[in-house]
Amino acid sequence: MRNFSRLDESEVKAVDIHEGLESTLLILNNRLKYGIEVVKNYGDLPLIACYPAQLNQVFSNLITNAVDAMEEANCEPKQITIITKLTADKKVQISFKDNGPGMSDAVKQKIFDPFFTTKAVGKGTGLGLGICYQIIQQHSGSIEVLSEVGKGTEFKIVLPMGTSC
Repeated sequence: MRNFSRLDESEVKAVDIHEGLESTLLILNNRLKYGIEVVKNYGDLPLIACYPAQLNQVFSNLITNAVDAMEEANCEPKQITIITKLTADKKVQISFKDNGPGMSDAVKQKIFDPFFTTKAVGKGTGLGLGICYQIIQQHSGSIEVLSEVGKGTEFKIVLPMGTSC
């Protein structure tokens, strides 16, 4: 739990993204162990300068949203693929791809808006993806969503190796 939250690390640190992903998956194990396969395709990454607790929050939110979408749509098999790689321009890319129900273009355009949610009343606040967006912006990175109804959703995060936070 301490590795996940890293409450003692409020400064920018050089961290291994894979450690953050593994800590996040460990914390979410109860949600993942019932019929959800996590496929990890990790590339060789350098340490990156970031706020690790904030990035772990982003990872947790994206994985939890994928699980919620697949459970709500009752998809089979349920699978989340996490891919990390170094881009041609020497940035770190982290992708979270699910095989859930996907999103319409109208939903995709609103997902980072505060208080927008597709979840039932009492199931979500609509703040998670907006916070994710702000955290990635604070790290001088970008986040994009690729989704098609019936074909799943992929979130791609691109981060510089150093940050000006």
